[in-house]
Amino acid sequence: MHIFKESKTFPQEERYSLTNQIRRSSRSVAANIAEGFRKRQYPNMFVSKLADSDAEATETQVWLDVARDCGYLSTEEHKELVARYEEVGKMLHAMIDHPERFRPFCRTAA
Repeated sequence: MHIFKESKTFPQEERYSLTNQIRRSSRSVAANIAEGFRKRQYPNMFVSKLADSDAEATETQVWLDVARDCGYLSTEEHKELVARYEEVGKMLHAMIDHPERFRPFCRTAA
């Protein structure tokens, strides 16, 4: 939501380019994690969706760089947002490296 709020301040002429791209990629991070979590009983599918999420997080960081370079984000705001995405990346990599930790428990009939 932070990116959504920050991108509201971008110039009107960026609505259909930078604003749209940064919002789409940032939203896709969470969406891919959610999709992967629902598929966690299939480790390869789970890891694939997490890798997609990591790619979207990286794309978001590129758009944050563009926004900073265009003067739409302050250096401080850029650093904070990039640091958050780097943390997300670390968490995703830990999940990718150990998908077995997220496998659903099998329930046995009583």
